[in-house]
Amino acid sequence: MPKAGDRISKPGKRANGAAGAPLILASASPRREELLAAKGYRFEILTAPVEETLPPHLTVREAVLLNARRKGSAVAALRRGALVVAADTLVALEGHPLGKPATLDEARAMLAKLSGRTHQVFTGVWIEHRAAGGLAAFIEVSHVRFRSVSSVEIGEYLRKVHVLDKAGAYAAQEDPIHLIANIEGSRTNVIGLPMERLAPMLARRGHFPRR
Repeated sequence: MPKAGDRISKPGKRANGAAGAPLILASASPRREELLAAKGYRFEILTAPVEETLPPHLTVREAVLLNARRKGSAVAALRRGALVVAADTLVALEGHPLGKPATLDEARAMLAKLSGRTHQVFTGVWIEHRAAGGLAAFIEVSHVRFRSVSSVEIGEYLRKVHVLDKAGAYAAQEDPIHLIANIEGSRTNVIGLPMERLAPMLARRGHFPRR
């Protein structure tokens, strides 16, 4: 598996084969949809019933790329002629993954762990055009520091933000109590789709924003 920031690329049989292909986002995440749409891309959304997994023998960076590949490949098999983009995001504190909390109590515990500390946000991105045999993938990492917050502030945050569908129990785009003190690296990566790296890769495959 590549290290964070590394890239896998296999151009495929036709260098420009994806230029006229429909663009598909293989994700049900509203935040990824909003990021892609905000840049002016035209795309479809199609997901496959793939269960996210976190095998204990894999690092966080390996796990996000594995999940992105599984999601993307499943949709690419359904739409061979499309250019498919899939992603998976995990929060990690000292190398230990923090996924999506199952309950508000679990969310409260996660936010308490992150309080006053710096953690990492990993996103694996998989791009596949099955008909042309082309694929590319990369892993992006950002470093996020939380200010120290009290249990009362955590309770306020949980009342204002729906966190049960968010890795690490928080959302960079929704921060009513100014939880985040600093982001080093891509902010869009923290939200769930690192557009700074994805956009050039889509451009090389003939997909550009439209206004």
